[in-house]
Parts: sequence; C-alpha cells; structure tokens
Amino acid sequence: MKSRTKLRVSPLDGVAFATLLVIGLSLPQLPVDARYRIYAGLLAFAALLLLEDHLSRRWQGLVLAGMGVLSLWLLLAYTIGMLAILSIIWAAVLAAAWPLHRVLLAVGLFDLLALFGPGGLAYNGYLPDLLSLACFQGFAALTLSYARRAEETRDHLARVNADLLATRSLLAETARNTERLRLARELHDVVGHKLTALRLNLRALAAGQPSESLHLAEQLAAELLADIRHVVQEIRAYDGLDLHTALHALAAPFPRPQLRISIAADVKLHDPLLAETLLRVVQEALTNSARHSNARNLHVRLGHEEGQLHLHIEDDGQLQAPLREGNGLAGMRERIHERHGRLVFSCSEKGALRIDAVLPA
Repeated sequence: MKSRTKLRVSPLDGVAFATLLVIGLSLPQLPVDARYRIYAGLLAFAALLLLEDHLSRRWQGLVLAGMGVLSLWLLLAYTIGMLAILSIIWAAVLAAAWPLHRVLLAVGLFDLLALFGPGGLAYNGYLPDLLSLACFQGFAALTLSYARRAEETRDHLARVNADLLATRSLLAETARNTERLRLARELHDVVGHKLTALRLNLRALAAGQPSESLHLAEQLAAELLADIRHVVQEIRAYDGLDLHTALHALAAPFPRPQLRISIAADVKLHDPLLAETLLRVVQEALTNSARHSNARNLHVRLGHEEGQLHLHIEDDGQLQAPLREGNGLAGMRERIHERHGRLVFSCSEKGALRIDAVLPA
C-alpha cells in the first residue's frame, strides 16, 4: 500500500488563501446564481493552488493553465475589480514555478485575451484598468522570480560548500594517512636501523669485556627497539577513510531528508577515489530525494561481502512521477561503471526510489 503525500501550505499559498477569502466576503450585491458561480470559481482556484506544488511537472503545468483560465473567466464574466486580483496571484504562482520568460509570455497572452478576446474588456472601456492590472501582474511575477532565483542560488551555494567540506574531509584524511605512513617508514628505516646497530655494538663490547653496565645498556637498547617496532605497527594500523563524517558534511545543507547512515564494521576504505565515488552517489541520491520524493529520511547502508562493497540507498518518500533516468542518475551510473561496479534503480513497495550498487572493494 503506497504512502500518501501530505499536502503542505507554503507562506505564499497562505497569503493567497487569505486574499481569496477576503474577495469572497467583499463581493457586491449580485444575483444568487451569479454569487454561487463566483464562489465555486474561487473554491476551484483555491483547490488548484493547493495541488499545484505537489504534482509532477506535467500535471503542474495543466493545473497552472487551469488557474489562468479560471481567472480569465471570472474577470470577463463579471468584470468585478476584486476578481482581477486572482490573475495577480496566478502570475506570482507562475513565477514561483516557471522561468521568467515563460511567465511573461503566459501573462501577456492572458492580457491579450482579456483585452481582445470574446467579451474583451477593450470593447467596454476597461483598457486603462487592464493596463494597470498588467503592471501589477508584471510586478508580482518579477518579485517572485527574483526571490526564487535568490533562493536557488543560496541552495546551490550551500550544496557547493557542503561538497567542498566533504571533499576536504576526505583529502585531510588521506593526507593524515600519508603522513602516518611516512613517519612509520622513517622510524623503521632510520631509528630502527641505528638502534639495531647500537645493540649489536653493545653486545660485541659485552662479549669482549663482560660488564653489568654494558649488559644493561644492551638490554635497554633491545627494549627500545621493540617499543619502536610496536609504535610503527600501531601507526600503520589504519582504519580507513572516515566516510561517515564526510557524508554528514555533505547532508548538512539539506533540511530534508535527514541522512541515516549505517556502515558495517568490516568496511575499510583506503582508496580515496573509491570513497569519492561513494560520496558522489550519496550526494546525487540526497538531491534526488529532496527534489522529487518529499522524503523525511534517506537511509544509506554500506556493507562488505565476498570482496565487494554493497551500497543500498532508500528514502521514505514517494516518487511524484514514473522513474526516469535524467542527468543525475545517468552520472551516478557512469561513476559506478568507471569503478567496474553495477548499479540498479528500482521502486520500493511504498513508491520510493531504491538504489543498489556493488563495487569491487
């Protein structure tokens, strides 16, 4: 049984609903049938406004077109100034969903139909009023368009910053590992070599001239050499790249979905390029869930089995359109194939996107 997507009311929608309520309460005295038709139109407009943000792109376009038709019908049928506000709300909603050039084209077509279409207002002396309306529509569309562009830029910069932080985390971990190996080699090759030579010389002296002090010095040199070897072994004992921290840094800018990570204890990543591939796959899954599935949580599970890494990603949302590989999913598949791995996309029983990847460890 598929989970239902909850309808959420944005601040813009809330203001629009309040405006519709005021319009309904402020209507002049009209015949009962005309008043009921206007109320029905306002309710239909409100219902479409509530639905448009929760549909796929194709259905969203149809809903927005329906809102425009309703606005035009009410404006031409009753020529009540308050009803013209619907077209301003419609222009703002368009700008929140479409590129600016498409919005201006749609609003321009609306105004031309309102002027010169059947029952057009230009024939009834309303041309100055409609020009004023067009200015209000343009102002609303431009304001929402710039606000949407600023929000998209902010989100993009936040994702880029998180990407840099995650990459920096992996690079810092790789640099620390390189420095550990360098120190381990220096201790083994230089200090260990000289301590071995010192111990052999002390042993030779003790054999020629037996002395308690020489015997003690030779014993201390042997113990120090053993300690150095133990330290070198500890330094080389590396648990792999800290993928957990890098993934959380990547998910930081996303208010939703929350990243839930489960990495098996036997998973050790020593290859920075492999860690980078896993990082980018999870990044694209986060972006995809945030845009298309309205998920609250994204579950990431990484395990190790028979010399292979198994990555499973699934959210708790629901896809709003049939699964189709766009640029993001195609790039994810290319990254996996570059590492000689396999990638499978599917839908869960709840309608969420499921990603399964297998990579050589």
